[in-house]
Amino acid sequence: MFSRRLFLLNLILILTACNSPDTPRLGKLSIGIVSYGESDRFIERYSKLIEYLGARLKMIIELEPIYNERRALNLIKQSKLSIVFAPPGLAAIAIAEAQYIPVLPLEGVKKSRSVIVVERESPIQDLTELGGKVIALGQPGSATGYYLPIYNLYGLTLAEVRFAPTPKQVLEWIASEEVVAGALSLEELERYRLDYSQTRFRILYIDSHKIPSGSILIGATVERNLQQEIHKALESASSSMAASAGYIPNAKAPDYDYLIEVVQKVRPIAERIQEKPAPLYSLPFEL
Repeated sequence: MFSRRLFLLNLILILTACNSPDTPRLGKLSIGIVSYGESDRFIERYSKLIEYLGARLKMIIELEPIYNERRALNLIKQSKLSIVFAPPGLAAIAIAEAQYIPVLPLEGVKKSRSVIVVERESPIQDLTELGGKVIALGQPGSATGYYLPIYNLYGLTLAEVRFAPTPKQVLEWIASEEVVAGALSLEELERYRLDYSQTRFRILYIDSHKIPSGSILIGATVERNLQQEIHKALESASSSMAASAGYIPNAKAPDYDYLIEVVQKVRPIAERIQEKPAPLYSLPFEL
């Protein structure tokens, strides 16, 4: 269903561009957005923005649904996305390693927090008690679900680390007792916990670092003049269109220097995270 609707949307843009007598270009731009599988809502939320950008830039705009950060990370490293609506961890990596350019902030909590959650009646009261246990993390690319919790669990050896494709799956595994604890953002916990009426969750640990919001990024492979046109078009979109697409026009993108540092320092710790057991330690470091 989603592919057909996306095809029809692109077809409309192609026909519109072809019928315009003063069209200087008919190139293609791809917009990647982490959707966690909400493909139908994607079309509803972004269709007006896609049509607007297609008409404004006189280009074909393709919407690429990305169901988790790992997939997004691969596409970013391959420079296959012209524009990315990126959560903070993904934005930090894209900026540092693929030279993507942040232009506008995404809506949402400006300063998010990473939490590690257990079932309310769990006997575990301290992070150190997670040693030898099975826990759930988010995908590489997630600041609150992957990088910060690994930092906070530094020094432990876990029985196994399972990687949830979505934040909601973290809670699902805790509720079904497949893992004893899981990491996600505080906002995600509040959003999804009501879906599990039979399970009460308890925050075992909340990270003290406040994480900035995500950003809209433009790829370095996009020609410089076109980068500026895209930025201006996004800024000039109507407030209702921007709100539907989840970004703030005419605002400055967040600073990701701290998150970039976190990613760089956590990576050596996670080198053996796929092993069973999974040791979360490397050379000592300070953050």
